[in-house]
Amino acid sequence: MEPSIVSIRKLSHRYTTSSWAIRDVNMEIAPTGIVGLLGSNGAGKSTTMNIICGALNQTEGDVYINGINTKEHPREAKKEIGFLPQHPPLYMDLTVDEYLHYCAGLRHLPKDLMKPAIKEAKERCGIDHFSKRLIRNLSGGYRQRVGIAQAIVHRPRLVVLDEPTNGLDPNQILEVRSLIKDIAADRAVIFSSHILSEVQILCKEIRMIENGRIVFSDTMETFNNYVEPHSVLVHLENPPVEAELAKISGVTKVDFLTERQIRIFFTGDQDIAERIVVAAVHNDWRLREISIDKSAIDEIFKQLSHPSSKQ
Repeated sequence: MEPSIVSIRKLSHRYTTSSWAIRDVNMEIAPTGIVGLLGSNGAGKSTTMNIICGALNQTEGDVYINGINTKEHPREAKKEIGFLPQHPPLYMDLTVDEYLHYCAGLRHLPKDLMKPAIKEAKERCGIDHFSKRLIRNLSGGYRQRVGIAQAIVHRPRLVVLDEPTNGLDPNQILEVRSLIKDIAADRAVIFSSHILSEVQILCKEIRMIENGRIVFSDTMETFNNYVEPHSVLVHLENPPVEAELAKISGVTKVDFLTERQIRIFFTGDQDIAERIVVAAVHNDWRLREISIDKSAIDEIFKQLSHPSSKQ
């Protein structure tokens, strides 16, 4: 088994003497793939990421990047890290090339390696054709690509992305997701978000932090066993009696919220929506709307977030 690229041991930090921002955080991250760091706003995600990236010194505990202790050898550890903050520090009056050259200089890349490294980062992020364009003249999606390019220009083994899809339109989100997956093919990526669906789509593993503590640490498959919704909301213009809906295979309970709005509970079978649609068409129930009951997902999320949850 390959050694972890990130090893965090009993990490704790407090900004005042009275309260801990994070407490006893332990984490291991493999050398490749995307790990989701999930948590609500204020849960401790940013504190954890800032310590990992060397922007903040922890109160207690140790962080190792590729076996290097970040406190004892900060400069060596930071060579292995690329960081995209939630609000990338882009210089709007620089061209893409000028900005990436500046960032490569900050990373102490040797002059003979700068040009090929910048070219590789631009090509990987799909911004090579904007090399001479001012960053202020780029769309939000392409600005985010420039931000990711600066995070990988020095070829780090770990890339930390803080809410990288926030504020993007649906097409830009799809493009950035695809880029992140490509980057994670040969290095580790920590993807931070407070949006459950984003983490589910991108990540193969998840670390959930709430109230400064890790409350879940496992594969996405295991996590989905917890957050799998068990009800759907349907709107039927010509609804049948409760007993008819209960006959649909997999249905465990039926609740009429209004005369036409119904919550249907099921066993977790992924084909339940298709069965409801088929039954509605066959019996002329005049289905107008069907959706996964988001409240069910949120409720399970709250349960996992509770401080008494086991790690």
